[in-house]
Amino acid sequence: MPKDNWEHRSKGMLCGTCMHFATKAPCTTFGRCRKHAPTMTGFPAVFSTDWCGDHKLDETKIQGEINAIKSSNDA
Repeated sequence: MPKDNWEHRSKGMLCGTCMHFATKAPCTTFGRCRKHAPTMTGFPAVFSTDWCGDHKLDETKIQGEINAIKSSNDA
């Protein structure tokens, strides 16, 4: 099987860090993508490790990573 040309780009575009990802409580690894209007079957079901080209970063979901970067830059 050929290598995925988008492999390096998809690491930062996971559904779990997207502002359009709505988790299905109580599970945090499964949810719905709310980027586009729902179809007759509802919003698309996605895992937090999925990704797409419509990703829009939600800074509140990665706040811990942002704080770690800031503290390492201050040191």
